[in-house]
Amino acid sequence: MAKLFLFLASIGLGLVLTCTATVYTVGDTSGWDISTDLSSWVAGKNFTVGDVLMFQYSSLHSVSEVSRDAYDNCVATNAIQSSRDGNTSIPLSAPGQKYFICGTMSHCLGGMRLQVSVNGNQASSPVGAPLAPESNDQVPTSLPRPTNNVNNPLPATPSAGFLFHARESLHVILFSVLGTILWMVMI
Repeated sequence: MAKLFLFLASIGLGLVLTCTATVYTVGDTSGWDISTDLSSWVAGKNFTVGDVLMFQYSSLHSVSEVSRDAYDNCVATNAIQSSRDGNTSIPLSAPGQKYFICGTMSHCLGGMRLQVSVNGNQASSPVGAPLAPESNDQVPTSLPRPTNNVNNPLPATPSAGFLFHARESLHVILFSVLGTILWMVMI
């Protein structure tokens, strides 16, 4: 029975250590906005596969994932993906350089663009966040609606899933399983 306990404990510990995605709110409290110093915000951050970028912005803005050339020229016409819903989560699902711009060219030229370097590989990553809906018609009612306040991003909405509290959720599961096993051994 001790071997079974050791085996389950090592599996649980392995899960706790591998399921640690980070959700980054782009621009922190300033959000995805032309007044935010995005080059300073990204400095020193270590993005890995499985992390999520959460863009919060007013109805004056949008977010588009684009190619390097489109990033350099602030062109959003052939975007990889684009959103205008005011609360966009983009999972970082592959390693490499990722480029994001505001679809309004003058905003992009004014500094509203972001380049992130994603480290890691997909084999060791946890499940990513769901993709944002394609139009405002499909936005679930539980999400906050965008505002017209340029410097007032929407508050982050915590998730009940593993993405926001992966380590804590796995600790609860691990201790529940271990407690059940110990209870069964005592009987």
